Amino acid sequence: MNFTINRTAFISQLNNVLRAISSKTTIPILTGLKMVIDKEQIVLTGSNSDITIESVINATDPDYELNVEEPGAIVLPARFFSEIVKKLPDKQVTIEVTDGFQADITSGTAKFQINGQDAENFPHLPEVETDRTITLPNDVLKEVIRQTVIAVSKQESRPILAGIHITLHDGLLTAVATDSHRLAQRKVQLEYVSGIDFDVIIPGKSMNELSGMISDVDEDVQVQVTENQILFIFGNTHFYSRLLEGNYPETSQLIPETADTTMEVDAGTFLASIERASLLSHESRNDVVKLTLKPSENLVRISSDSPDIGTVEEEVATNALDGADLEISFNPNYMKDALRSFGQSAIKISFTSPLRPFTLVPTEDQENFVHLITPVRTF
Repeated sequence: MNFTINRTAFISQLNNVLRAISSKTTIPILTGLKMVIDKEQIVLTGSNSDITIESVINATDPDYELNVEEPGAIVLPARFFSEIVKKLPDKQVTIEVTDGFQADITSGTAKFQINGQDAENFPHLPEVETDRTITLPNDVLKEVIRQTVIAVSKQESRPILAGIHITLHDGLLTAVATDSHRLAQRKVQLEYVSGIDFDVIIPGKSMNELSGMISDVDEDVQVQVTENQILFIFGNTHFYSRLLEGNYPETSQLIPETADTTMEVDAGTFLASIERASLLSHESRNDVVKLTLKPSENLVRISSDSPDIGTVEEEVATNALDGADLEISFNPNYMKDALRSFGQSAIKISFTSPLRPFTLVPTEDQENFVHLITPVRTF
């Protein structure tokens, strides 16, 4: 095996694949980076069992200045190899494997020799059926992930809640996440999708990694689903994630359909108020913020206190306020996460009672995105 490549372009692809490689794994070879080289391309693969990322470098792409002298395959220690390539002195790097699985890495006057492993021992990628492919606009997929992944559970007691439940039926894509204290649901009507339905639960960690990667490309993302894997294809990258096994809880009945009190407010303005109130609530043992709504007086007030520090109270400007008077307390971190997911849009918050979950929806598009938060009992 022998090839020469532009070092900077090579590093960008190494960084992509490194996202999937963990130093903590029960399968030692998975700490390595697999490289398969033929005359036309290099295929880089990294995996941690949950996520597998495959990146293809084509010899026809002038950015890589790829010149393959001799095809071959090897697995090299990923972190160590990456650090070496990043610190090499020259614009070009040559990697050669002659005897066994020892790689010579040469650039300018620097030469490293590191030990690799047999690529045949690296786990094989799952087979994915290409006849069940849907295409998602890049920006839509990023937004769906951003708006739902915040509600994924971090607790290990209910592993099924560590994922985003995504269903596709009659062209309607629905993504739901809940940690049992809050819930985020986003719906997207996809055009030109017919005859393909699926119901999968994708780990939240996988979706976070995917979101970070598709931010760097502009093109649409192709999605293919198998029984226990999902594959996202974009640019020259294949991103595989395992699926969580089990039944996701039925969440549709959790969203209240009626409200006794509603308020409309600008998400950005309200977020700033919550951030100020949480400065004190974070110093308190129970970390709650109280919201007082008095439609009869056209008054909305946020307050919080810490016995050791003091109190904060602030009136909130609203665009609309209707219904019965209400006092409700909640975790400010949940509210801040929810408000950030709406960006700078105007939102409607609907309440039923001090102890029942309340919902946040954008005023412009109330059907397709909803965030639900369970209040905190303070008495």
